[in-house]
Amino acid sequence: MLYHLLESSFEVSNILNVFRYITFRSFMAFITAMVISIFFGKKFISIIKSLQFEQSIRDVGPKSHLVKQGTPTMGGVLIIGSAFFSIFLFGNFSSVPLLICLAITFSYFLLGGLDDYLKIIKKDSAGVSARGKLVWQFGTAFLASFLMIKFQVIDTMLHFPVFKDLSFDLGYFFIIFAGIVIVGASNAVNLTDGLDGLATGPIITSVSTLSLLAYLAGHYKLSQYLYIPFVPATGELVIAGAAVVGACAGFLWYNTYPAQIFMGDVGSLSLGGFVGSLAVLTKNELLFVLIGGIFVVEALSVIIQVGSFKLRGKRVFKMAPIHHHFELKGWPEPKVIVRFWIISLLLAILSLASLKLR
Repeated sequence: MLYHLLESSFEVSNILNVFRYITFRSFMAFITAMVISIFFGKKFISIIKSLQFEQSIRDVGPKSHLVKQGTPTMGGVLIIGSAFFSIFLFGNFSSVPLLICLAITFSYFLLGGLDDYLKIIKKDSAGVSARGKLVWQFGTAFLASFLMIKFQVIDTMLHFPVFKDLSFDLGYFFIIFAGIVIVGASNAVNLTDGLDGLATGPIITSVSTLSLLAYLAGHYKLSQYLYIPFVPATGELVIAGAAVVGACAGFLWYNTYPAQIFMGDVGSLSLGGFVGSLAVLTKNELLFVLIGGIFVVEALSVIIQVGSFKLRGKRVFKMAPIHHHFELKGWPEPKVIVRFWIISLLLAILSLASLKLR
């Protein structure tokens, strides 16, 4: 709201005029969210410990994870809280794409919070039922996708990366498609969040990449030059992306191996929903397969494992998601994490390089 409070002074003051620019507000959003996350992190962990909000470790997971039993969880409250406060300060809330993105994130934040709370009070890893989660997630995603189309925030075209003129009009089927992308991203991030900082690193690279694409999509001349869809007002998503990246970077201060706190489902589900909504709002649904490749592979490993066991009675991996497979192969946890981060960074760069292939 700081942006709106100062809006009337933009023409009078050269100093305050900098708040008009997305780039300046993005830098400020990043710094603010990161500082808040780091500064309040220690106190937040103390509060979570005093409330005895501790992680329950699944018995079916790697035995080495049992030492993590009792680690504070629900760190996603710190991430989303820091990010939303920063967005509140520097965001322009006349942007409909920004409002829709924040609404999806907040809805999944509530779902993840309820899921974590049920796990804590029941002292097991069950939480909200799988069916209940999907109903909530798809309900939110379909409604948000419908509003995107109804208010003409985006069109119903499906654009293929690399090919500048290849696209298909999905019509109202786009609502279903967009909903699957958002829900898929949310659950994929949730599956990835199994090691200390493993999901946080790819979230930073994915959100950074999608934020840059949001800036390009919201700039008419740049979007025309790069042959990417022009989506008005998506530039404000850069502010949200910068805030989330800053909050995650600050959270990583405490979440890196060995983690002092876990993000929990309140963090993974909401951050996944945020990433998925960025992909849809910037018309990069298909490119997201590359941008969020780590999340995609993690989700696919679970699907392949379950499908193979049901059809053939055999497992493809030692354990799914795939990061557990590498742990059981003898890779130390920090090595798995850093190598996945490196791959995520490489995929982000490759996805940006694809812009020049159009």
